[in-house]
Amino acid sequence: MTVAFLLNGTPVEVEGAAPTRTLLDWLREERGLPGTKEGCNEGDCGACTVMVTDAGGSRALNACILFLPQLDGKAVRTVEGIAGPEGQMHPVQAAMVAQHGSQCGFCTPGFVVAMAVAHLNGARDHDDQLAGNLCRCTGYAPIIRAAQAAEAQPVPGWMKTDSDFLSAQISPGVRGQEAPGSISPRDSDALASWYLAHPDATLIAGATDVGLWVTKGLRDLAPVAFLNGVEDLKGVEAQGGQFHVGACVTIAALRAAVAQRLPPFGELLRRYGSEQVRNAATIGGNIANGSPIGDGPPALIALGATLHLRQGDRMRSLPLEDFFLDYRKQDRKPGEFVAGVSFPDHAPGLRCYKISKRFDQDISAVCGCFNVDVEGGVVASARIAFGGMAGVPKRASLAEAALVGQPWTRATAAAAARAMAADFTPLSDMRASAAYRLVVAQNLMIRYFHDLAGVPVTSPCRAMRSIWRSGCRRWRMARSPGLI
Repeated sequence: MTVAFLLNGTPVEVEGAAPTRTLLDWLREERGLPGTKEGCNEGDCGACTVMVTDAGGSRALNACILFLPQLDGKAVRTVEGIAGPEGQMHPVQAAMVAQHGSQCGFCTPGFVVAMAVAHLNGARDHDDQLAGNLCRCTGYAPIIRAAQAAEAQPVPGWMKTDSDFLSAQISPGVRGQEAPGSISPRDSDALASWYLAHPDATLIAGATDVGLWVTKGLRDLAPVAFLNGVEDLKGVEAQGGQFHVGACVTIAALRAAVAQRLPPFGELLRRYGSEQVRNAATIGGNIANGSPIGDGPPALIALGATLHLRQGDRMRSLPLEDFFLDYRKQDRKPGEFVAGVSFPDHAPGLRCYKISKRFDQDISAVCGCFNVDVEGGVVASARIAFGGMAGVPKRASLAEAALVGQPWTRATAAAAARAMAADFTPLSDMRASAAYRLVVAQNLMIRYFHDLAGVPVTSPCRAMRSIWRSGCRRWRMARSPGLI
C-alpha cells in the first residue's frame, strides 16, 4: 500500500510496504535513522518515542507498535529532527547536557523526543509526561531537572512547522491506495460495509495491544482495517446529562474530556499506561479487547454506561456489563464493531481505585470502582465493578444488594465487603494471589466508605514522587505495592 507523510520536514511516500510494518523497523532499516531505538518492542520503555503531528496537534507515540498506515497524512519527527536544520540544539537537548541527564545514551533519544513534545505543548507535569520512558543508569533527577530548566525557553521555530502541514500538500492522489486485504476507511459507513463483508478481519485503532500480536507474537493479521481515519468515531459530546464518546477517541482525549466533571475517572485514566500509550489507545479498543484487567470498563460499568454496537446498517445498544460474557468472549456478532459508549456526566459518588505494584505504567492487580448514592443517610442505589477479580470486568451484585436500603454506616460497608466473597472467585497469577485480590477488594469497600466521609485515603506511595527529585534511580520501582 502507499503511505504518505512528512518525515523530519521532508515529504515521503512509502510504496509496497506490508500493512503491519512498524515505523520503528522502517526508520532503522529503510531510512538509516538509528536514533529511534528498539528496547522492549512493546511500548513500555519509550526508547522508540517519536513525535506525530496531525490536525489534532502534536503528541508522543511509540514507534515500535505504530504501523506505517497509521501515519498516512501526518507529520513525523524523530530525534534526528528535534535539532534545528543548521544543527542547533533544541532547548531540551541543551538542558540534558547541562544537567548531565545522559550516561549510556540508549534511552536518551526517547527522553529527548518526549520532552520536546511536552515543551511544544507547554506541558509541565513532567512526572506524567515521562512516565513512559525508562532509564536504567542515569537516574531521573537530572532528567527532570533538564525538563524544568527548558520550561522557560521558547519553542524553536522548526518545531512549529509541522502544525502548518496539510496532508494534501504531501501526496495528492496517492492517499487511500491500499494493499490487498487492508483498508483505511474514512468514515464509519465505509467501515461497517467492509467489516460486514470481512468479519474475520482485525480492526486496528491505536495498536497498543494489536501491535504486540505482531512484534511479540509474529502473527499475520490480514485482512486489516486501520481506524485512525474514521473521523466520525472520534467525537466526545456532553449532552442531556450524558457523555457520548466515539470508539476511536483516545484515552488521552477522553481523560481531558471527563477530568473536570468526573475527576475520579479522569485520575484513573491518568494511570492508564503512559503518555505515549494514552495518546494512541482508544476507549473502543479498551472495551472490545475484553480484557478482565482493562481499567476503562470497571469505571464505565460503575457509571452505568451503555455500549453502542454497529453491524452493517444496524445499530444496537446494551448495558456495558452485558457485553462481557466470559474470558475474551463478548456479545458481538460477526461483522459487528464497537461504535461508542455513553455514560452520565455527573456522579458525585464515583470513586476509582487502581491497585498495582507500580504507580505508573503498570497493569492492575485489582481495579475497583464504586458509585453509591446516599439519600437521607440511606443507600438509594449502588453500582460496584471490579477488574482483575474474574474472567471479565464484573459487578459486585451481592455487595450492591447488601448496601441498597441500608443505613450508610461502616457496619453496612463491612457487610457489603463480606458479601464480595460470594461475588467473586478470583484467580492467582504473577500480579497477585486470589486471596490477596479478595482481601484488597473487601478493603476497598471500607476505603470507599471513609473516602465519601472525607477521610484522607490517598496511598502514601504518592509522596514517593519527591524521591525522584531527590535522586532515586528508579523511583517507580521503589513505590509501595498498592498500599490501601
